[in-house]
Amino acid sequence: MGSRPEAKKKISGDSQQFLSVSRRELLAGTAAALTCTLFPVSSLVPPRTAAPAEVLASRERECLEAMVSRLIPAGADGPGAIEAGCARYIERALGDAYQLLRKTYNEGLAALHSCAVARGAESFAALSAAEQDQILSDFERNVHIGDYGNSAAFFEMVRRHTLEGMFGDPAYGGNANFAGWDLIGYPGPRMYVSPELEKMGAKLPRSRVFAKQLVDGSR
Repeated sequence: MGSRPEAKKKISGDSQQFLSVSRRELLAGTAAALTCTLFPVSSLVPPRTAAPAEVLASRERECLEAMVSRLIPAGADGPGAIEAGCARYIERALGDAYQLLRKTYNEGLAALHSCAVARGAESFAALSAAEQDQILSDFERNVHIGDYGNSAAFFEMVRRHTLEGMFGDPAYGGNANFAGWDLIGYPGPRMYVSPELEKMGAKLPRSRVFAKQLVDGSR
């Protein structure tokens, strides 16, 4: 988060380190990232209908967008979480597979907003990137925010969902323009790989087909 591509970022003068999902880690840990995040939990539940376009209030949406932007910022090598539509993915999931987490998101985003107001800002999104990182560092370390004591759990949940949105199947609202797959060099899903492409060192051409399209037999 914050500075890219460092794996860790120093936070002000207290020597605390904000452990981030850095671009270097993403590129170095391609296999792990695919194993953990290529197929989001929400994809295990077939969408019943189109999820509501808006689940969060405007201020909550702005707060979430600012948070995911710090989790995976854009870099010289490609778009970040906000450009990949991770916030959109999360909001869509909150209207469907993750609807039971709406209250958890409402409370966590409200706590982020309260931290920003305490610093004299109108909202979390209005803070500088460095100030946002300081608050997120507190959340990661489970610093209590008033009566709110679930900051670390909320931080990890949003980080996980951001990874899902970055690397999951684009059919579920994230990974816009295949930004996540391109970032880690994943060529995309396919039903068949020829013997030539199975050889060591063979480079698979990039597929621009969703896994869901392959399963459904549609394009």
